[in-house]
Amino acid sequence: MTKPPDNPAEPFKKALAEATKAMAGQAELTVAFSVDPPGCSNATMRLPQVTRRMTRDEVMLARGTADSYALRLRYHDDATHRRYAPSGDVAAALFESMETARCEAMGARVMPGTAGNIDARIADEARRLGYAEITDPNKAPMAQAAGYLVRHLATGRDLPRGAQNVLDLWRGHLEGRARDTLEDLETVLDDQQAFARFARRVIEDLGYGDQLGEDPDADDLEEETEDSEEENAREDSTGGEDQEESDQRESSEEAPSDQNGEPQQMRADVGDADDSDLADEVDMRDGEPPEHRPPPPHSDADPAYKVYLTKFDEEIAAEDLADPAELDRLRAYLDQQLEPLRGAVSRLANRLQRRLQAQQSRAWEFDLEEGTLDAGRLARVVANPMTPLSFKRERDTEFRDTVVTLLLDNSGSMRGRPISIAAISADVLARTLERCQVKVEILGFTTRAWKGGQSREAWLAAQRPVQPGRLNDLRHIIYKSAEAPWRRARPNLGLMMKEGLLKENIDGEALEWAHRRLVGRPEARRILMVISDGAPVDDSSLSVNPANYLEKHLRDVIAMIERRRLVELIAIGIGHDVTRYYGRAVTITDVEQLAGAMTEQLAALFDNDPGRAGRQSRRAGRR
Repeated sequence: MTKPPDNPAEPFKKALAEATKAMAGQAELTVAFSVDPPGCSNATMRLPQVTRRMTRDEVMLARGTADSYALRLRYHDDATHRRYAPSGDVAAALFESMETARCEAMGARVMPGTAGNIDARIADEARRLGYAEITDPNKAPMAQAAGYLVRHLATGRDLPRGAQNVLDLWRGHLEGRARDTLEDLETVLDDQQAFARFARRVIEDLGYGDQLGEDPDADDLEEETEDSEEENAREDSTGGEDQEESDQRESSEEAPSDQNGEPQQMRADVGDADDSDLADEVDMRDGEPPEHRPPPPHSDADPAYKVYLTKFDEEIAAEDLADPAELDRLRAYLDQQLEPLRGAVSRLANRLQRRLQAQQSRAWEFDLEEGTLDAGRLARVVANPMTPLSFKRERDTEFRDTVVTLLLDNSGSMRGRPISIAAISADVLARTLERCQVKVEILGFTTRAWKGGQSREAWLAAQRPVQPGRLNDLRHIIYKSAEAPWRRARPNLGLMMKEGLLKENIDGEALEWAHRRLVGRPEARRILMVISDGAPVDDSSLSVNPANYLEKHLRDVIAMIERRRLVELIAIGIGHDVTRYYGRAVTITDVEQLAGAMTEQLAALFDNDPGRAGRQSRRAGRR
């Protein structure tokens, strides 16, 4: 007789996870249930928790969330989305909402059962956000209304009450301005690229054309024009070459020849051609000379983000900022700070190591003819002596290649105990993960000077141009590369104790730098953990730009990373609420909790339970 599961919700969770993988078309997708906000990043999907009671609302919400994410994975292409995504905030929100509605509508057409499940998700969202009580259109989200309208027009289904109220508040405005464009919805729904162009036209109709950015199809049109012009030029030159050949044959009869029979005048003409002229001709094939081409945008997340000067920025290895003797002295000082915490961090490190190693070999093969005797099946032999013995064998499961980057805030506000604990925690994690064959990279970010440095001096000398963008000299520090063994990089972490190192913090550019390094790695799984104690602050930049200039860029970078899902992003805030920036984050009120929070966050990722770390940290905060 089969023993019932301890948790009656487990069979439902398992069935939903398998159905979600099949719907998404991703057999390797990891599906976890958590009390933390749902999300989908890289190859992990986080769904709302289903308790033992398995109420109807819990079940429907989990199904609806799973169907929504699975349809997004099935029908959505990130590269196409990034190409057509607008640069402005309002336009980007409209574009994102309409694309989500397109994916869900596609699923409702092919798999009608998903429509009711997603209705439950929309109803829960509308209830939590109080959509049913809104009476002022200016307080209702227009982007959500646009998505609801696309879904309604594509499927013909009525919306839940709160969502219908939001749509009703905006419907007259949306249809009044974009009626002609919306009539094309049926023809573009199946094609994401065509739908992206459709969505951009809707956004322009609504009056946000200035936020669309450059037309992504303009380059294709220019290439087609250039190709046609080159084709015409080749045809013209072919006719001209035929005429020249006939003229040359006639002239060659009269021109004196050398011993090889080649006309001397022709050889002289070829010899007079200057290599530099040929190089200039190659440079001009792309339209404009290289010096006249506009520079690429400084930030992939926000093309409008400006930097006054980059020539004073610095990406440097830690060992290049201090001589070996000084690094050894600073490391010895860091070890003194570690001494009172040695017992606690050792226990945390051992716990993390056990949990990681448990992931590497924990599956079994049953009903084998040889191996370890399966005691759980001996009852069958007792009941029927003719039944053969059953054996089992432990099977090694693939522990996917993983790299972890720790990005540490090296700003002046971290001076003292916070930076010491951050360095100690990074040291312990690097050592522990290396034992488990997980590569670790440790990076730090600050600026080279207070109050702007050489960049500001150059700006002052140029008569203070308005809104110059970021106006300070960056310093990005590599304490440990992913390939370097921990033992070799160990002294480098002492550099964080150096007097005068910690200055300002420009988080957005540092996060984008760390993300670029990770994306270039060959590992299958990439994790980026940010440890910071506040919002980006640089007095020089903020004094000559809008007050939210650096904070907006940070939000744009986080949104880009979470949207692309090439890297799993986690953040830990020290005495500062970073949950308003990052989708997956915890805040600790005591710096002594940092090592535990980092350990639990990473352990939860490898346990495929992203909510575990948040729960642990919240309990620690209450204590």
